Amino acid sequence: MTRETPDFDHDQDLFDLAVRVGENLMQRGWMLVTAESCTGGWVGQAVTAVAGSSIWYDRGFITYSNRSKCEMLGVQSALLDQFGAVSPQTAQAMVTGALTRSHAQIGLSITGIAGPAGGTAKKPVGMVCFAWASKDGSVQHETHHFKGNRESIRRSAVTTALRGILHLLDNAIVMA
Repeated sequence: MTRETPDFDHDQDLFDLAVRVGENLMQRGWMLVTAESCTGGWVGQAVTAVAGSSIWYDRGFITYSNRSKCEMLGVQSALLDQFGAVSPQTAQAMVTGALTRSHAQIGLSITGIAGPAGGTAKKPVGMVCFAWASKDGSVQHETHHFKGNRESIRRSAVTTALRGILHLLDNAIVMA
């Protein structure tokens, strides 16, 4: 795996995390799939900044609208009606749908409110729900409340997502 720094302006910490994710996946011969909403493909950008990532990154779904979550990932509209787009339930449905619609063995999803508007008392700006899953059926999820502006919330979400993949890989035992 090449550790060359890409020629565009980037975040070195995200790049280093993406390299670690790629090395870990390559050691196992696994691939990653992503399903992103509030980050708009930023995780996909971070991992594809690593030369050779096509060996371990299968695809990314950018599902910003509820309709795209349903059409591309198979999220049920009833689930969205009941829990909303920003919920642990939706994050879990997104990652499960992404794994089903890919060749990856491990996946992540992100859905949240990056702001500056759109938050409510129950779901404030900075609330981001994550889910990580593997083909063996294990799913983990977390909800974080990040502070800052839109960019810093999204950057924090990408960092958390990549760290979550590393954590899942560190704890992976057997996968189909």
